[in-house]
Amino acid sequence: MDDKIQLLLVEDDQNLGSLLCEFLNAKNYETDLGKDGEEGFKMFTKKTYDLCLFDIMMPVKDGYTLAKEIRQIDENVPIIFLTAKSMKEDTIEGFMSGADDYITKPFSMEELLYRIKAILRRSRGTELDQEEFEFKIGKFNFNAQVQQLELDGKIIRLTSKENQLLKTLCLNSNQILQRETALKLIWGDDTYFNARSMDVYISKLRKYFKEDGDIEIVNIHGKGFKLLVHKR
Repeated sequence: MDDKIQLLLVEDDQNLGSLLCEFLNAKNYETDLGKDGEEGFKMFTKKTYDLCLFDIMMPVKDGYTLAKEIRQIDENVPIIFLTAKSMKEDTIEGFMSGADDYITKPFSMEELLYRIKAILRRSRGTELDQEEFEFKIGKFNFNAQVQQLELDGKIIRLTSKENQLLKTLCLNSNQILQRETALKLIWGDDTYFNARSMDVYISKLRKYFKEDGDIEIVNIHGKGFKLLVHKR
């Protein structure tokens, strides 16, 4: 039985649609791509999806119309709008048509991924939470649910910010965690003050991991951070 989460992506920009589809499939989401609202609706009626991603400005049938039609047959499936529009009125219309979330282009792949995970956690209860709470980092065991690191029986209690930041790094292990994405997710915005605060927390995490020389939190200049565990 295939337990992969099923996503329906409807995007008329072929290049962007293919890029998003490839990224989400690489993240273990089974993603189907539709080129317009009409095709997206037909796809939705033939298969069960866990979450939908809809562009708004599309030919044949726009995202608002598609969401309203889908809401008539399924009141619960989560819907995220992908759009270049950012006017307040468009946001309101999006939520009125049944959207659960709204992300404005251009957006980072990481931000989209976190939005998807957050909504799936809400809609599927603890089913996903259990997969994302416990991590093995080199010699350390990290439990994000109880906010602690453990090494050979020694427990390090983490603050809420330390815990959130480390969990975010773990979810992006061996990949770049964009500074802007981390700041928006954990601190709410990417102001200079918050950026300096994050740097302090990164330094604290590095100190915790000093007891394992194979663990490194690398600063990627101009981009963000990467959590690496070197194999020996």
